[in-house]
Amino acid sequence: MGKFTSEQIAQLNNTFKTPQEILKWTLDNLHPRVAIASSFGAEDVVVIDMMMKLNPKARIFTLDTGRLNQETYDVMDEIRNKYNTNIEVMFPDQNEVEQMVRVNGMNLFYQSIGNRKLCCGVRKVHPLNKMLVTLDGWITGLRGDQTQNRADAKKIEMDDQHNGIVKVNPIIDWKWEQVWDYIKANKIPYNKLHDKGYPSIGCEPCTRAVKPGEDLRAGRWWWETDPEKECGLHADHGNK
Repeated sequence: MGKFTSEQIAQLNNTFKTPQEILKWTLDNLHPRVAIASSFGAEDVVVIDMMMKLNPKARIFTLDTGRLNQETYDVMDEIRNKYNTNIEVMFPDQNEVEQMVRVNGMNLFYQSIGNRKLCCGVRKVHPLNKMLVTLDGWITGLRGDQTQNRADAKKIEMDDQHNGIVKVNPIIDWKWEQVWDYIKANKIPYNKLHDKGYPSIGCEPCTRAVKPGEDLRAGRWWWETDPEKECGLHADHGNK
């Protein structure tokens, strides 16, 4: 299916109300050239469960940065086994990683925001882009209350950062409590770091548990002060 106009996207956002309605339309119209980009956090496993109930052959891909927690690999395998599905794993380019580490060191991300963004670019953004050029759409587990940038996201968008393909955020209007209610009700495997105070989970060196009263994403790149910290996977949603 070809690209959509902004008017068509707006009509779709007005038509569909539930995540399942959005995902059914997405899979009916874009599969197999659509996939969820999953880091296997709580939100992502919810969306995966919804997708698999609609189409057991729905595609899942993930970015293995080479610096993930063991708990992330554990839940990846649990999801694979529960739904009897394949997970398409994207890896960073070996030469890019070697050059980055040779010049900047293994823990370059602690040294400056520029270095941290360089590492995110090599380990996450470039592999994501490599996958997205093969797709007509991608699905996320974004929620609007995670950051101010994400608060402006729509359920269905045109992703101008990636050549105008469709970006689908089916639970963008869900709250954290809704995510966990769904996980428990449907007995979905989840990353056990969530039980240890990690509401948002990225690479192991760049994620810590949050303290009581802290924002849910305070544990991501905790040494930086910008409240709108992002890795570069999700662009500004303000004009979508």
